[in-house]
Amino acid sequence: MAAIKEFQVTLDCAEPARLAAFWCEVLGYVTPPTPEGFDSWEAYHRSLPPGERPVYFACSDPTGKGPRVLFQRVPEGKVVKNRVHLDVRAGTGLVGDERLAVLEAECARLVALGATHLKTLYADGENESCINMQDIEGNEFCLD
Repeated sequence: MAAIKEFQVTLDCAEPARLAAFWCEVLGYVTPPTPEGFDSWEAYHRSLPPGERPVYFACSDPTGKGPRVLFQRVPEGKVVKNRVHLDVRAGTGLVGDERLAVLEAECARLVALGATHLKTLYADGENESCINMQDIEGNEFCLD
C-alpha cells in the first residue's frame, strides 16, 4: 500500500470565508478567485439565499508545498481547548533574543489582524521561545 503524501487540515468554524481570509494573511495562502461581479467571497456568499450558502471554504499554499486548509461551518461554537493546533513556524533556525524579536513582531502583526496573544513562553535553556495565540474564532495556535 502506498504511503499518503498529501493531507488537508480542516478547521470547524462559524464563518468559513472570514476565517480563511485571516489564515491566508497568516500563512501567505490564497483563496480561489472571486466570482465575476463580486469584490469578495463574503459578498458573494451574502448574495446567495441562506439555504444555498456554502458550508466549506478553502485556501491553499500558492507554492503547492503546504497543505490545503479547509474551513467548515458547524452550528456549535468552540467550547474547549483544541486537541490539534497549527504551529506557525516564524522563528525557524533562530535562537535567543533574535528568535524572540521575530516572534514578537509576527505576534504584533497577527494581533492587528484580529488574533489574540495568550502567552509568551520564554526560552529556558532547554526549549526556545514560542508564543501561544488564538485566531479570530478562538482556535489556538503557536508561533514558534
